[in-house]
Amino acid sequence: MKGISTSCSIRDGMVCKDGQTVFENKNTRLPEFLLSVYEYFGMNYPRFYKMDNLSKLGWLAAEVLLKDSFSADTYQPEEIGIILANSNSSLDTDLKYYESVKDIPSPSLFVYTLPNIMIAEIGIRNNFKGESAFFVLEGFDADFMWRYVEGLMNDNILKACICGWVDLLKEEYEAVLFLVEKDREEPFLPFTLGSVNKIMAFG
Repeated sequence: MKGISTSCSIRDGMVCKDGQTVFENKNTRLPEFLLSVYEYFGMNYPRFYKMDNLSKLGWLAAEVLLKDSFSADTYQPEEIGIILANSNSSLDTDLKYYESVKDIPSPSLFVYTLPNIMIAEIGIRNNFKGESAFFVLEGFDADFMWRYVEGLMNDNILKACICGWVDLLKEEYEAVLFLVEKDREEPFLPFTLGSVNKIMAFG
């Protein structure tokens, strides 16, 4: 049966996994908070330092999501996908790049002026090569996400998929990810519209 294996949220200075707080560092500016999450979980990935804040946020959420909860060896790389959405696209980095153009345009910022670069960072890290898509919506649309991923799995395009919402603008941020697997004997939650709404509300 299709099921949600695990979930992760990062918001309000807290990192939660399956609804339980696993790290907290409030009253800290966003760059320092993201770095503190990286260091707390003992991550070692030099590319992290080159990413923009949006990619760091999504990448960290994916790392916590998959840690001790997922075996990629169960699937072929092409069977694992990433479907994400937000409301601000890459505007946080777009604004920074615009400022850099007034002096010397920054190639390192320009690379991140598309939100789907975050998906690429997660895919490169984990060797996921399946269907991927990034949608810019006014707000998280649980029904749209559920139907989209349900269709990919029913058509045997994917057998596992990271789904969710990763949004960031200046100091406002929120990441809520969940992992859906097509054949999961004992899922954390069934993959239903109600379960998706529950995860988005409580992480």
